[in-house]
Amino acid sequence: MDIGHFWNFAQIVLADIVLSGDNALIIGMAAAGLAPELRRKAIIFGMAAAAILRIIFAVFATYLLEIQGLLFLGGLLLIWVCWRLFGEIRDQIAERAAEAQDEAEEGGYGGPPRRSIGQALLSITVADVSMSIDNVLAVAAIARENTLLLVFGLALAIALMGFAASIIVKLLTRFPAISWAGLAVLCYVAGRMLYEGWPDAAAVLGLA
Repeated sequence: MDIGHFWNFAQIVLADIVLSGDNALIIGMAAAGLAPELRRKAIIFGMAAAAILRIIFAVFATYLLEIQGLLFLGGLLLIWVCWRLFGEIRDQIAERAAEAQDEAEEGGYGGPPRRSIGQALLSITVADVSMSIDNVLAVAAIARENTLLLVFGLALAIALMGFAASIIVKLLTRFPAISWAGLAVLCYVAGRMLYEGWPDAAAVLGLA
């Protein structure tokens, strides 16, 4: 494996870990305000929906990047994700979300529910759709014409959300440097998407 392929591989792994972890944090925080008996159901729903959405978007990944202007729009979405991630890392949101997930799994909080199951599932679904699109676009933007790398990145993202999301939350909590490294990669990918996608976006907006 040459240095270019290794760098792309490393970018995909870090992007998948951080985006899957961020998705899991949002799910854990949304479930934390539910009655104890509903928390585990909300977390399972959120993880399953995120994995399924990644599969659906992955099928159309290469076609998505060919839509005129979508690469630039994906870069803007990723910039927003990076800004939110920066705030979460700075404010150590991962620790509170990990506690929320533990609460949900162990039934720690026993007070009155702070939100309904419908409100929690709506928050989780919106987050899942947003994060899944960004995850798929980020992987596709890194892999480009390398089909093997694209399949690996999308399969890893699906596996992480489906089977290892809570483990990732704990990993990011214990080793914050992983979050910062992943954030740096996502900022780089977002910048590249904006730069390469601007000519098409300008043409769509009539600025070219």
